[in-house]
Amino acid sequence: MKKEKILFLGYSEDETTIIPFLISRGYILDLCSEKLSNLNDFDLVISFGYKKILTRETLSTAKRAPINLHISFLPYNRGMHPNFWAHYDGTPSGITIHHIDDGIDTGDVIFQRMIEFHSSENTFKKTWLRLKAEIEQMFIDNFDKILNGDYQEMKQEPHGTFHSKTDLPKDFLGWDCEITTEVERLKKLKFE
Repeated sequence: MKKEKILFLGYSEDETTIIPFLISRGYILDLCSEKLSNLNDFDLVISFGYKKILTRETLSTAKRAPINLHISFLPYNRGMHPNFWAHYDGTPSGITIHHIDDGIDTGDVIFQRMIEFHSSENTFKKTWLRLKAEIEQMFIDNFDKILNGDYQEMKQEPHGTFHSKTDLPKDFLGWDCEITTEVERLKKLKFE
């Protein structure tokens, strides 16, 4: 039986557990972090930690809709730094696997779950690590369903939030900051 050829966009093998998982399952895997214009050589395209936008023209070359792993509870916190914005804006934290369309994190949802953090997960880095681990496990647990298209897609709610890379406050002290203290400090600075 032919193994599907998979394109993985974004993180490298030492940055995610998904790549070793796919390799262990015997899939032909290409890794890429650069901009692409043609996806037709691949049976499945997975984006996780990919910082580029796939254009409508590029998407039209795919055999099936590529999927993206996004560490937010879409439609909240589309775009960059979703974990930061969930805490700053007070929107739900979560994870979403969705189809990629020609918008930014606007495609139909495949799998999704809200995440509640433990009191010890009190920095941006700790919450990011938890979200990353949760979405990797969600992908691995549902990989066969994803590969076989055995899932029910859901349209995203029309409301939500979006942030670009430049929206991150210039006075942000970093990912190791304690969340509550740093959010309060940044909001206070905003109104001074």
